[in-house]
This record gives sequence, C-alpha cells and structure tokens, in this order.
Amino acid sequence: MSTKWNSKLLTMLMFSALSYSDRTGIAHAQAVSTLTEAPHPDATPPASPCESTSAPPATRQALRLVCLREPLELSHPHVRKAIIIGFLGGFVKPDDLKRPEVLFATYLRGHYGPAAHIEMFGNHEAKKALHDLVQQLDTNHDGRLSAAEKQQAEIILYGHSWGAARVVTFARDLERLEIPVALTIQIDSVKKLLQNDHTIPANVENAVNFYQEHGLTPGQPHIDAADVTRTKILGNFHMTYRDHRIKCDNYRWLSRHLNRGHHEIENDPHVWDYIASLIESQLAGTTPDAVIESSREGQKIFTKPSPRGGVLF
Repeated sequence: MSTKWNSKLLTMLMFSALSYSDRTGIAHAQAVSTLTEAPHPDATPPASPCESTSAPPATRQALRLVCLREPLELSHPHVRKAIIIGFLGGFVKPDDLKRPEVLFATYLRGHYGPAAHIEMFGNHEAKKALHDLVQQLDTNHDGRLSAAEKQQAEIILYGHSWGAARVVTFARDLERLEIPVALTIQIDSVKKLLQNDHTIPANVENAVNFYQEHGLTPGQPHIDAADVTRTKILGNFHMTYRDHRIKCDNYRWLSRHLNRGHHEIENDPHVWDYIASLIESQLAGTTPDAVIESSREGQKIFTKPSPRGGVLF
C-alpha cells in the first residue's frame, strides 16, 4: 500500500475515533423516532435555538445571528412549499443538541411552520431519508411519483463533514429519480472512500460550499457543476479562523485540539446566518440579505442588509 493511501487510511481512522468518542459521551433525552412512528399527541415540540436551554452555550452561540432574523410572517408572508433535509457528520444522531445542524433544524421548523417539512438524518441513513422524501412528495399516496408531484416542493439539502458529502450523493440519487433539487449546502465536506463530493449533479439548481484547510479533515475546497447550464455554483467560500477563534465547547477536548478548524466552521454564526439567508431567498424569491466580502485571509461572511433585487454574487 502506498504512502498516500496509508496517510488517507490513518486520517479516516483518527476521524472515526474522534467521532466515536463524541458519540459515546452524548446523553440523549429521548429516542430518535423512525419514519413509521407517529408523533405522540402530547409531545412537546423542541424549543427554538433562541429559547433552548438544553443545548450547550457553544451551540446556541453558533445560531446567535440566526436568532436575530426578522420573523418570517413579517418579512415574507408567502413562501414556497419546501422539503429541507439535513445530514450529520461522523456518527452523530439526529437528536444531538450539541450539534448546530440539529438546532438549526428546530429554527427552520419554527420559522417556516407548515410550509416546510424538515428532517435530520445521519450520513449513513440515505435510504431512510429517501423514503421520507418520497412519502412527502407522494401526495395522492399511490406509491408512485408523477411529474407534477416531483416538482411540487423546493428541496433543500444541507450537511457538515461526512454529512456534506452525503448531500451530493443524495442529490445524485434524486437525479436518477428525476427529482429536482433547489439548493445544496456543504459545510466542510469530507468524502468517504469512492464518494464524489465535488461534482454537483445537473438536477441541482443552486449549490454552495464552505470549507477550511486545517486539522485532520480539511474540507472539500472546490465544487463544480456537472452541467453549468443547469446548475449555478453560488460560491466556494474559504473560511479561516487564525485571527478569531470560534467557541467549540460542544466538542470534547481531543476533537477541539486535533481538528479544531473542522468544528469552528460548524460553529461559525456567520456561516449559519448566511445559510438561513440563502434558504429564505430560495423559498421567498428574494435577494439574500447577507453579503460576502473577500480578504487576504479568504472569504469573510457578515450580516448586512442589501437592497432587494440587487446582485449578490
């Protein structure tokens, strides 16, 4: 085996060990529900990230800018129907409130209400995610998707790490079923063996990629379109944290020190605020209200109102 493959294998093993270490330290308040389980009629919906006291401070800090966003009913009373699916990295479970991706899903549920169906899945749960998505699209419950059913909702996929790579492979699964995807969002994408996380399939309308270059698992630095006439790459945004550190106390000490950049980008409030802006602009047909500015250290993201109808990219 070559030195290159040895290095890749060592990185994967170390990443798996770090993820497993985090997984074993998580105490879940409730079991993850399956697709066949109906919600309990007396169940209390999860608190929004703006109100939650269960999530660690670092996780709530990651969504602090999202929590400042104007309520949707005041800014955009009419939004398109949406199905939003998030994929988690490592061996993280969908009810782990230590992860900003999970808390972000609770924000989306509160922000869009019945207009959007939002679910989180582990990166190894693609079949379960596909089953859930098809059930949502199959409005007449005949077990088949018509052309009209496939087009009825804006499908948005987001994920971090292995979950970000799964976003691309899942979009490819939907392409084979001729199901369009409105937006894919990759946060520090890390592919598994034989995965392709840099070529966005032609059924995707818009795609964006955030990455950093440090630690054991640097993210995918570049995505491109399989068909540039059908897919718009909104950007490959290089994030750096040399001059400012992001709080990562929602991870264990070993993860924070050996792979800090990978978790800083996951906890970056500017990244989540921009993602929220992108999703809202996709569903409400508006211009994103966040601006991206270049600097010598890479791409910096900050919240700043922009005129409606202006050009962002």
